[in-house]
Amino acid sequence: MTWVDLVIDGQIVLKDGSQTFGWWKNPPVNPVMRIYIYNVTNADAFLNNAEKPVLNELGPYVYIETWEKVAVAFNDNGTVSFQQKKTFKFSPELSVGDVEDMVVVPNIPMLSATSQSKHAARFLRLAMASIMDILKIKPFVEVSVGQLLWGYEDPLLKLAKDVVPKEQKLPYEEFGLMYGKNGTAKEVVTIFTGASDITRYGLIDRFDGKRALPHYKTEECNRINGSDGSIFPPHITKNTTLYVYDKDLCRLLPLKFLKEVETKGGVHGYRFTPPENVFAEPAVNPENDCFCPSGPPCAPHGLFNVSFCQYDSPVMVSFPHFYLADPKLREAVIGVDAPDAEKHRLYIDVHPKLGVALGARARVQVNLAVSQVVDIKQVATFPDIVFPIMWFEDGVDGLPDEVTDLLALAQNLPPIARSALMYGLFALGGVMLVLAVGCLVRSSGRQETLNLEGTQHYAKPNEKNGKSQSNGKSLETRSNPAFEQ
Repeated sequence: MTWVDLVIDGQIVLKDGSQTFGWWKNPPVNPVMRIYIYNVTNADAFLNNAEKPVLNELGPYVYIETWEKVAVAFNDNGTVSFQQKKTFKFSPELSVGDVEDMVVVPNIPMLSATSQSKHAARFLRLAMASIMDILKIKPFVEVSVGQLLWGYEDPLLKLAKDVVPKEQKLPYEEFGLMYGKNGTAKEVVTIFTGASDITRYGLIDRFDGKRALPHYKTEECNRINGSDGSIFPPHITKNTTLYVYDKDLCRLLPLKFLKEVETKGGVHGYRFTPPENVFAEPAVNPENDCFCPSGPPCAPHGLFNVSFCQYDSPVMVSFPHFYLADPKLREAVIGVDAPDAEKHRLYIDVHPKLGVALGARARVQVNLAVSQVVDIKQVATFPDIVFPIMWFEDGVDGLPDEVTDLLALAQNLPPIARSALMYGLFALGGVMLVLAVGCLVRSSGRQETLNLEGTQHYAKPNEKNGKSQSNGKSLETRSNPAFEQ
């Protein structure tokens, strides 16, 4: 490791009062979230005539985000704990549509309940059908975009609040795809500061007190010791695998090098993206078998089952437009265009020396895996289908000028410094050589004058015969041995 690397490592460590810590605690960026909703235009024909669902993609509905880490506390073991606070502000100027737009979407609370009852006793399913009949609950609901995202009162959740035992109650009373995310998250996250081990810089030590997930077959698949996506350990190479953990994704997401990029301010970075088999079925990627503890059957190719982290709701995530997924999933519906890697790929651009995220596009689609339940008349004609609900793109285009200027300096200064040091030392060496020779010449002259002149060993040469006279005797001229050739 070079002295430059050692200086960089010392500067990026998270410590109270440092500039790095200030940027980490209050990021000087405003991420932008773009949300697209799949509006169902033929709900009745789908249920009654077995037609394919026809979807109309609406949006984007754009929200400007502000991030802040609160309740920050440093620990004695080289870690720091905090809670993540995110606020979302709707931007009408950047949006195509308004939060008051009405959309028709699958009734996620209802379909989650019916799917979970598929293996329950028959009388329970019949009782559920009667309750839904009384409450007039239907498989599709018409709500505003704002309600779908941030919450609306659902009759099933309201009923569950009154009848479900306290220890089994859901931690919310309304349903919304983004419910509870606008504000401070309740989970306490603990990450490594890099003070004791720079190779663990920014990695999660504990998430809400836990060091691992309890859901999967192996210790490797239950790991959560990745980054939150904002900072990574420094000195990244093209062979490095980065790992990102998000509780809603319910696993570590691996990222592999894709290509070199040049971001805002001329800063060079590496682009990392998930490998193409990250959500592949076990037959294609055997490493994914551990994510299927109850199977087979496992999640279809290109989907990941996050029900373990979503209160057993049959929610599956994919990349937008079923990018990298089985084409049959997209063919089961009408209105979802063919995927495009440039529009639908998830990626993060990282500064390889510092491990700082330079830009990102987190792109994820939320789907509902619906199962047909013949004993519940409301969904008796609802086929087994993976129903796309929405997809979002959460990203940062670039960092502020004050940050990119420093990153560019960190990127360009070491080579400049090395060149300047080389030329500086060369010039200094030349000056020192001249001074040394001058001093030596003067010193030798003074030595002759002070030590030889006026003694019997010194005589002025005779220009003609090279001899001098002293006390009537002839003496050959002697030269200083220090300058003999």
